[in-house]
Amino acid sequence: MRRDTFLKSLAALAATGAFPLSALAAANVKMMIPANPGGGWDTTGRALGKALTDSGAASTVSYDNKGGAAGALGLAQFINGSKGDPNALMVMGAVMLGGLITGKPPVSLSQVTPIARLTSEYNVFVLPANSPFKTMADVVAQLKKDPGSVKWGGGSRGSTEHIAAAMIAREVGVDPSKINYVAFRGGGEATAAILGGNVTVGGSGYSEFAEYINTGKMKALAVTSDTRLKGVNVPTLKEQGINVVIGNWRGVYGAPGISAAERQALTEMILKAVKSKSWMEASEKNNWTPALLTGAAFDKFVDDDMASLRATMVKSGMV
Repeated sequence: MRRDTFLKSLAALAATGAFPLSALAAANVKMMIPANPGGGWDTTGRALGKALTDSGAASTVSYDNKGGAAGALGLAQFINGSKGDPNALMVMGAVMLGGLITGKPPVSLSQVTPIARLTSEYNVFVLPANSPFKTMADVVAQLKKDPGSVKWGGGSRGSTEHIAAAMIAREVGVDPSKINYVAFRGGGEATAAILGGNVTVGGSGYSEFAEYINTGKMKALAVTSDTRLKGVNVPTLKEQGINVVIGNWRGVYGAPGISAAERQALTEMILKAVKSKSWMEASEKNNWTPALLTGAAFDKFVDDDMASLRATMVKSGMV
């Protein structure tokens, strides 16, 4: 069989879904990270990119950071610039869902293609090292006295730390709509604000603050998990009498308008990548809980989580 005939035959098989696209050649993946460098989505996207290349699922991975509006700006760019591209991926997660609920942008997740949920991570609330407060009880006491005087810093409006702050207020008897929340475009900006003492309390995924907690530049107050994180000596909110538990999951979507076969090929690439040594090492280093979900189960999960987040945000006075 001539080479050109052979390649045409493979392409035909791939087009019908009988032969995975990923088998033709390792892809040159374009990764949209809808946040500025230094945060959880950036860390996740670059760790996944390394896992894709290390595992041989992709030949190369290029990155495009586009922060703002809880990922909505990056989502809009991804929708408009990646239509039909079978090698395009976008990092996303619970934060994007919250931002879409509060911001109501002219784009939605229904315009792109679900691929996989990857991980879940719980938030930690921290104080700057020079804070006059020492415990979460100190923060709550001040919150009750003057809600606006406690400046909460974290990810964009609708992020899991924003929702958690509102839930904490509600649980301790403070009107959630009165919390003073300062949203940052990326983890790097939030970290700088906390280290500089420009906010009272900071919140983010534990992995983003671990370095500063371990070196004493931040004091950890509480984690938003149901039980203490493995290897982390920080009490939960529940342990401190505040019944708040909320996780921050992260995943990836494909471009608008790709075929079922192309979606399956991307899914196979992700499944191969998350089995790699580099992905497992990144998960352990960042204290990510594996939460792999693909296909129809992931579609349903996103729909259910959107509804659950909306209900929580309404109760907390955020919507």
